[in-house]
Amino acid sequence: MNSVRRFAVAGSVAAATVLLATAPAFAHVSVQPQGAAAKGGYATVNFKVPNERDNASTTQLEVNFPMDHPLASVMPQPVPGWTATVTKSKLAKPLTVHGKQINEAVSKVTWTGGKIAPGQFQQFPLSIGALPTDTDQLVFKAIQTYSNKEVVRWIEEQKKGAEEPENPAPTLALTAAEDDEHGAAAASHDDKPAATATTSTAAGSKSSSDNTARVLGIAGIVIGVAGVAFGVLAGRRRSNA
Repeated sequence: MNSVRRFAVAGSVAAATVLLATAPAFAHVSVQPQGAAAKGGYATVNFKVPNERDNASTTQLEVNFPMDHPLASVMPQPVPGWTATVTKSKLAKPLTVHGKQINEAVSKVTWTGGKIAPGQFQQFPLSIGALPTDTDQLVFKAIQTYSNKEVVRWIEEQKKGAEEPENPAPTLALTAAEDDEHGAAAASHDDKPAATATTSTAAGSKSSSDNTARVLGIAGIVIGVAGVAFGVLAGRRRSNA
């Protein structure tokens, strides 16, 4: 009898532990490229915004751009129900792009007018470039506003070797510069940044890990339910005896 109860408790704890382990993957504002985000090239990126509240909707997203690695071209893709406002700021040091000096760059993009209801998420696509060649990542500090006036600041940068911060800033990993016509050559295109739509290996790995996490979560729940069922059954047998 005691062994059955211990199995039931262990199963319940396993289920809860697995669920807690998988939850953070969906908990914060993140950024992922569509295809490659190669140094020196252009990319289309998606800012994924989940609603973490049960009693309020997300009504605004503000994404701040790194001014230490300014981007000369930032173009939002229309999102139904939302209005994107692009804000530019003067640069302390002008950029030289295609032989021309640029004195200002996009400092933030703000989306308003729409609503992300509880239990839902929204993606906000941007075409950006040319990506810098002197860094391995870009950090975008995001501010999420809810309908109840609550503001969540996703602005904490990940420190090397440290645990993930409570409110991590969306971080875009950059890949090595490409030499073909879709990579470095794209940076020299004057009018139309190349935005690839193929699925990258990194994106595929992330999808695979998400699926694995879901499977483990379901397995944990099944173990927990089975444990509770064994406990109830054993209790009934003892009562009948």
